[in-house]
Amino acid sequence: MVDPLRLRALLERLRGIEGELDRLRGMGRDPVRQDPDRLNSVKYLFVLAAEVAIDAGQHVVASEGLDAPTTFAGVLAELGRSGWVPDDLAASLSALARFRNLLVHGYADVDDDRVLAILHSGVLDDLAAFREELARRAVSEPDQGP
Repeated sequence: MVDPLRLRALLERLRGIEGELDRLRGMGRDPVRQDPDRLNSVKYLFVLAAEVAIDAGQHVVASEGLDAPTTFAGVLAELGRSGWVPDDLAASLSALARFRNLLVHGYADVDDDRVLAILHSGVLDDLAAFREELARRAVSEPDQGP
């Protein structure tokens, strides 16, 4: 059974990261592109967002006895396969996990325009939907405790 306190802590952290990314998105592409500190903040926050989503997904997968994925993207895909989140949302967050891998393992090769395009895509909406869906599902799960 999912530990609601653990999941809530992860989802609140994700909400904070979303807020920081939204603040940077609101500055517009050019001001972020031209400021290395802001651009690096976006990259780092994407890594954090993906990590927290993966951590939340791993918690659900382990707690619910779902198939154990072998990749970070697979963790989020498993949430779709198991019905914890809609398939399209699982696909979007799986792509974010793969983007995280690119940021972490190929940082110098990352196209800054791609980073900004992702920031200005629907990724923040997807993160919010993911957070809301996990929170809803965790609350609606029958209490199996004492």
